[in-house]
Amino acid sequence: MRIALVTDYYPPTLGGVQTAVKALAEALTAAGHEVTVFCPLAAPSDDARVVALQVARWFRPDGYPFAWSPRRVADRLRREFVERRIEVVHTHSEMFAALGAITAARSLGLPVVHTMHGRVDVYTAHALPLPSVTTALLGALHARHVSRRGLRVEPGSPYTATVSARRMWRLMLAQSRASAHVFVPSAHFARKLVDQGVTTPVSVSSNGLQPSVLAAIGEPAPRLLVPGETVTVVWVGRLSREKRPAALVEAARRLGSAVRVDVYGDGPERRALERLGGPVTLHGAVPHAEVLAAMRRSHLLVSSSVDFDNQPMVMLEAMATGLPVLYCDPDLAEVVPPGGGFVTPTPDVEGIVDEVRRLVREPDAVGAASAVMVAERDRAAQHVDDALEVYARVVARG
Repeated sequence: MRIALVTDYYPPTLGGVQTAVKALAEALTAAGHEVTVFCPLAAPSDDARVVALQVARWFRPDGYPFAWSPRRVADRLRREFVERRIEVVHTHSEMFAALGAITAARSLGLPVVHTMHGRVDVYTAHALPLPSVTTALLGALHARHVSRRGLRVEPGSPYTATVSARRMWRLMLAQSRASAHVFVPSAHFARKLVDQGVTTPVSVSSNGLQPSVLAAIGEPAPRLLVPGETVTVVWVGRLSREKRPAALVEAARRLGSAVRVDVYGDGPERRALERLGGPVTLHGAVPHAEVLAAMRRSHLLVSSSVDFDNQPMVMLEAMATGLPVLYCDPDLAEVVPPGGGFVTPTPDVEGIVDEVRRLVREPDAVGAASAVMVAERDRAAQHVDDALEVYARVVARG
C-alpha cells in the first residue's frame, strides 16, 4: 500500500509521538509498504521518505516548528498525495499538519485514519500561556477546518471540569469524527473518548519500538540491586509541568544519598528544576543512544505524570532494556507487564518517596521486576497488523 503518515511532531525534536511515528514508518516499510512521512521539521532531513511542510517563521509553540499556513500546507499535501498516488492518510496529531491532511484527503476522496496519541486538554492547560485565551483561539482555528457542529462536552467528569478542557475535548471529538477510524494506544484513553460520545470506530492498538532500536539495544541484562547500594533512577521526557518532573526531583531531595537521579530531556521547567537541587543530574536533550545507554545501567525508570500520558514510549523502551518502571498514574498499569513495575501508593511526592524506600528495604523486588521486563521484551516491538487491517478496510470502503 501507499501510505501517508502526517504529524506535527517528528525527529529531530524529541517526544513520544515522534518515536511512535518513526517506529510505525519503519515497521510498515519493512513489511513491504510504501510510506511517506509529512511533517514540519526542526532541521533538514536527508531521508527521501520524509517531506517537510511549510512552517511559521517566527512562531514556535513550546519550541516546536509550527506547520503554517493551513492553506499552503493543504495545497502542498494535495499535490504530494496525487504525485505519490497515496491510498490512505494516517494522521498523528491535532494541529495544522494533520488538519491540512484532512482537507487534502477530503478533496481527493482519500480515507483518513487517526491516532489519538495524547490528552490535548492537559497539554494545553500546562504548556500554553493563558490557556483560557489560547485554547479559545486554537479551538476556533481548528473549527475552521474540522467542523465541531453538534458536539457537546458536559462538565460531568474531572477532566472536563473547566471551560478550556471542554474546548479541547470538542477539538478531539471533532478530529475523531473527521476520521474513518481512530487508534488509541491505551484502553483508559479509549474509554474516555467513547464516554464523551465518539461514534467513529475506535481500536486500542499499542505503539511500539522500531526494529532498529531493538537491534541497537540488543539482549537486555537483568538488573540487580545489592543491599545498601544507591538506587540509580532515570527519568526521560520533556521538562514540562504536565510530566511532573519536579515531583521526582523533590522526592530525590528527601531521599538524599539513597538515590542518584539522571534526568534526560529539556523544556520550560528546566530552570525551576535546577533551583530545586538535590542528587539529580539534568543532562538536557541528548542523542537517543545515550538515553538507551542510561536505561541499561540504571535500576529504575520513574514515570511521574498523572492523568496525562496515554502510553509513554519511554516505558516501552524501559521494557526493551529490562528496566523496571515506577509510575504514579494507576492507568499506566496497562503499559507495564504484570510484575514488571511498581505503582506508588499515592501519586504525590510522598508516594514516590515511600515506594523507593520500600525498594531500598526490599532490593530483591527490583531484580524480580527486571526479570519480568526481560521476559516480556517482545511486547515492546512495533506491530503493524492492526494498522494494515484498518487501512485495507477503509480503502475498500472508498
